[in-house]
Formats: sequence, C-alpha cells, structure tokens
Amino acid sequence: MASEEAEQTVTRRDEAWRKTHRRSLDLDEHGDILIAILDEVREAPDLSQKELSQILRSHTLPNGDMLSKQRIIEGYRELCRREERSPDPALIRRLRVKPTRTISGVAPVAVLTEPHPCPGACIFCPEPSGMPTSYLPDEPGAMRAATHHFDPYDQTASRIETLQKIGHSVDKVELLILGGSWSAYPEAYQTWFVRRCLDAMNGTEADSLEEAQRLNETADHRNVGLVVETRPDLITPGEVDRLRRLGVTKIQLGIQSLDDEILALNKRGHSVAETRRAMRLLRLSGLKIVAHWMPNLLGATPESDLEDFRRLWEDPAIRPDELKIYPTALLADTELYERWQSDEYEPYDEETMVDLLSRCKTLIPPYCRVNRLMRDIPAPNIVAGVKKSNLRQIVQQQMAREGTSCRCIRCREVRGDPIDPDALRLEIVAYETDATREQFLQYVTPEGDLAGFLRLSLPEADPPIDELHGPEGRCAMIREVHVYGPALGLGSALEEAPQHAGLGTALIEAAKRIARRAGYQRLAVIAAIGTRPYYRERGFELEELYMIHGDLP
Repeated sequence: MASEEAEQTVTRRDEAWRKTHRRSLDLDEHGDILIAILDEVREAPDLSQKELSQILRSHTLPNGDMLSKQRIIEGYRELCRREERSPDPALIRRLRVKPTRTISGVAPVAVLTEPHPCPGACIFCPEPSGMPTSYLPDEPGAMRAATHHFDPYDQTASRIETLQKIGHSVDKVELLILGGSWSAYPEAYQTWFVRRCLDAMNGTEADSLEEAQRLNETADHRNVGLVVETRPDLITPGEVDRLRRLGVTKIQLGIQSLDDEILALNKRGHSVAETRRAMRLLRLSGLKIVAHWMPNLLGATPESDLEDFRRLWEDPAIRPDELKIYPTALLADTELYERWQSDEYEPYDEETMVDLLSRCKTLIPPYCRVNRLMRDIPAPNIVAGVKKSNLRQIVQQQMAREGTSCRCIRCREVRGDPIDPDALRLEIVAYETDATREQFLQYVTPEGDLAGFLRLSLPEADPPIDELHGPEGRCAMIREVHVYGPALGLGSALEEAPQHAGLGTALIEAAKRIARRAGYQRLAVIAAIGTRPYYRERGFELEELYMIHGDLP
C-alpha cells in the first residue's frame, strides 16, 4: 500500500491532468475547429511535432484553450462514428502523442510489484515506505502503480487504455514487470501477478496461468514479450525453469559493476563470478539479457568506470543483448548519502559524466541496444551530481561535436522512416560467449540504418532445460526476432513499413540455413505467448516451454 503522502500526490497530479486533457470535445459546437486541424494535418508534407504544435496553436477554442492531441484523436474517432466510417490510421499516426513510445514496433506496458523485502543491502538504494526497494514515490511509474494499489490487472488495463486513447496501437504488448528483485517474491505471488496481467490483456478472467496464456494467443492485446528484473545471485537452473513457465522472455539483470571490490564496497551482495554464471544460464536458455550498469559507485573513478565498461564486451561471459546505464544517484536516507556527508564519496559533475558516457558509447557493439542513459528519478530527489533527465541528448550532442558515434541498435533503428525492402542488405555480426556462438543477423538500409534483426545462438554447452537437448543433440536457438517501425495493428498493413515487408520471415529462413550448416538438426525459439501463432505459420511447434522446428532444411 502506498503512503498517504504518495497517494495525495498522485491524486493531485491526476486531477490536474484530467482538467486539461479529459474534457470531451463538443463536436456540435467546435466541430469546425476539429475539421480545420485535421485538414491541415492531413495535407502537411513530412509533418514534424513542431509543425503539429503550430497547427494546434493556430486553431484554439473560443476561450483560448489549445486542444490536446488526445482530445483531437477522440474527437476524430467520434466524428467517424457519426459518419459511419473507419478512422484513417495514417492520420492518427500523425496525431499520435509521444510517437516514440511505440516506434520500435511494440507497445511497452510497465507495471510494478508491491513492496517486498530485497535480499540485497546496497548502500545506494532508498527504501521509502510503501514502495518496492529502490523506487521513489514520485517516480512516474511508481506513482501510476500506487494509484492502482499495485494491482496487476488495474495497472495493465489502465496503461493499455491510455496508450489507445493517445493513438498508439496496443495489439502487440511488451509487458515489463518492475519493482525489485522478481526472483525474491513468493512463487504463488509471481504466478498470480502474471496471470492477472494477462487477464487484463485478454479482457477475461482465467482460472489458471496456463489458461490465461492459451487465451492470449488469440487475444486483442497479445503479449509479445515478458520482462522481469532480478539479481545475478538469484539465478539458478530451477529459477530459469520457473521463469520460462511464467512466459518470461527477457531478464533485466542488475550487475552494476564487474569489479568485485566495487561490489563489496557498495554492499551489492553478489560477485562477478555469480554474474557470469547467471548470464550463462540465461543465455543457454534463450532468454534476452538486459544488463544494468552503474558508473560513479562508491570507490569508482571515471578511469576505472571506463575500464569496467570495456569488460562488458571484452569478457565473453558477459556481452549483454541490451544495456541500461544508471549513473549512481545520490539520494537522501541512504548509506551512500552518509558516506557523502563524511567526505568518503563524491558524485561526478555533469561534465565528467557526459565525457565518460560519450567515451563509453563508442565502445558498444552493434548487437547491443542501449535502452537508457539515466534513470527516471525526479531531479529534486537527487542531492548532488547529475540531475538532468535528458542526459542521453546531452551525450549525443557532445559526440556530434567530437565527430564520434554510437553503433548500438537504438542509435541505428529506422524508427518511423520509410524503407525500400529491395534495397536492404543482410549482414551477420558473429561473436562468441563462454557457452555459445552468437550470430546477430541484421537487415540494414544503404545508409546503415537497422530495419530488423534476429539473434541466433549456437550452444556449445548443455542448456539447463532438458527440452533443449536430447537424442538429436542440442537445439540451435532463436533468442529474438525484431523488426522495427511504428507498432501496427495485427493484420494491418502500411506501405514501406518494415514490419510488413516480410523481414521477419526472411530472417528466420536465414537462421534455419545457418543452424543447419553448423550441424544443428533442431531450431528452438523462445516465443512469447502472443507470438506463438506467428511461429506456427513458419513451421514451429510448441513442445513444452519452447517452439521447435524439428526438420531444418
């Protein structure tokens, strides 16, 4: 249960938001204003967000209020209902609020678990009352969770409804379950939580997790990825098996540092050896790995942080698929704050942090995606150090001035740009880990932008799950297929949209050929619940926890 103060903050914020955004548009009185806006939006070539804002400012209501994009979208849909015609998807895409939210092809829906003790004792983690460990009451995601009392069904349904209202397609949902060390929660709670999230997507209540998963295969809001966050020391073969039975496809792993002395100084509670072991188990099971890395921990220097960052890629046992960089935030009521007060710790200033991250980004290989460069902590909570939430933008600006660049997936995505499928070329980035040979298959444009990719893993050690090895030998593993572009509705089409250029199928066929040439007779895929029909159409069959193609060409 959230604290009374947190709930009051959420209530005030929600009331203010409703006052300015949720009043329905009176079409009888203001329909001419709506139509004028729609006409200009429809006719403007290559409409930018700045140009859209100018159009909205030029067509205000008689009282001077400017229509929000949500009210315009809702008004347009109501207008279409009155005229008995379907809304134009292209027009809604132009009006969409926060278009980058679904630009990578899926709609992310983040929910938080209720407060629960964490096995760690990290000196940088706050433990506010009524919140999961390390989450603050005024963080946006935490505020949303608190207003729903951390109920998984209500959180999921609310986020889907909100994304729909502001013009996003929510047919394909990546569910991110945040809020602490997932593996430390009781197993019964985990099962209930995931089932209730799926119930919200399905629009009906299931009697069991298995039933909810089965229903989601054909639901209106299909789960195309399930993400949880946990600690390396909690990953065991048994835990990996449980994660897969829940439908988990991606793990956010808090590694924080690859220096045992730094980990010990910050009372992280695990070693680098445990991180290596966890990543090996997860990778051999096909799970995608998002590593959390923290510069500016107690005992670190900019120089030691840069060397630590190099180890992410030079150590074959690490090499994550995705990365979240969380510069250490100095927060009150933590042991790190006490160390700062006694002059044992000094946060980097903005110039130092930007210089460090600019150098780090040049080291990132093309198979990794950097999801964040700063955690979403409101600036007033940060006592000293870097407080700016647009740190990524500041780093990119410095790199542009220096003539350096980042090769990570996020920096190369085609995003909303149109593509010519015939001009794409297939490239393969091969690298080794301590247990697999990885093949990163990517379709790129002539300009080098990324239109889609596939992660193919060729194991050289036995996976912890029996289903992945047997009389015919180990399975090759497709760990991820991702085609970029705006999230489109199931069955919809958009000319020049990467998701509908057959790139996914072409990548899978290429993976089959590579696996067969490497001597593998079976190819498994760690398919999210809602993607099972897609893989069935391409020759895969569900065994127990994986979909497997048993007769490679």
